[in-house]
Amino acid sequence: MTALETYTRLQDNNPAALVDVRTQAEWTFVGVPDLRSIAGEPILVEWQGFPSSGPNPYFVRDLSELLAQKGLDQDASIYFLCRSGARSQAAAIALTQAGYSRCFNISDGFEGPLDGDGHRGTNSGWKAAGLPWIQS
Repeated sequence: MTALETYTRLQDNNPAALVDVRTQAEWTFVGVPDLRSIAGEPILVEWQGFPSSGPNPYFVRDLSELLAQKGLDQDASIYFLCRSGARSQAAAIALTQAGYSRCFNISDGFEGPLDGDGHRGTNSGWKAAGLPWIQS
């Protein structure tokens, strides 16, 4: 799914969650989706650590607990976001394998691929689609 398709579904589809699997550094310095206008907030769970880039062995457990705290079960629609769609795809697969039936990858991520000048966030992705986001 694209970022724009996901945002539309988050507006219309309950129960649902947006899970941002980037790193703490990315959330802090690049920004995060802002879902306040649709009475929501993204769930932030690192798929890989930084700077080690090693996988988070507790990802499925931690995310399952956070989803349960929000009252979301294994039939909820869960949309996964990373920088450009690779880590989020792996995360969506992992949660599907854990029994969640409606996991979707946001293929263009938060910033999308590099453009001709080597910059992200201009061609596709959450930012390029003009969707709301904040930076702390």
